[in-house]
Amino acid sequence: MCNSMNYVAIDFETANRSRSSVCSMAAVTVEEGRIVRSAYSLIRPPELRFDYWNTRIHGITAADVADKATFAELWDRIRPHLDNKIVIAHNAAFDIGVLRSILAVYKLPKPSFRYACTVEIAQKAWAGLDNYKLSTLASRFSIDFEHHNALHDARTCAVLALRAGQETAAQDFLHLAELLQVKVREF
Repeated sequence: MCNSMNYVAIDFETANRSRSSVCSMAAVTVEEGRIVRSAYSLIRPPELRFDYWNTRIHGITAADVADKATFAELWDRIRPHLDNKIVIAHNAAFDIGVLRSILAVYKLPKPSFRYACTVEIAQKAWAGLDNYKLSTLASRFSIDFEHHNALHDARTCAVLALRAGQETAAQDFLHLAELLQVKVREF
């Protein structure tokens, strides 16, 4: 039961309203139902412009990333962790949109993967909750969590999918998606 859960949970934080303004990213890899790898990086966005509200949310400033690598410089290390995998994110439309935007800005090769949203998973697995915010779900399941820290967000997302898999006795991630009737989309 759930020992075949394999996926990568991702999370991005952005510097401003532009989807391509990536200033941090995290990826948490689950293999055989266990978290086996976590990666986090501060990233210099294409334009070093931070909106007050974004910094207020995640605490990252232009000074924090001024000397960091760009997404393009990191892409060769990131891509193998996404290619031919199942990728999940909490509110996947945002994170997948960010990835599409940053790839387009730098004209980087598009990876091949399928993705799903843990908001949708949580809504189906634990119907009737007041809300499905990551902070609410982390509290409900006693997950150590610092909201809008990309690594914490990705790790919490990974744990939620594992938890849903355990509770539904899913054989693997695609079986979980089938049981909960959650769409797994092509990137």
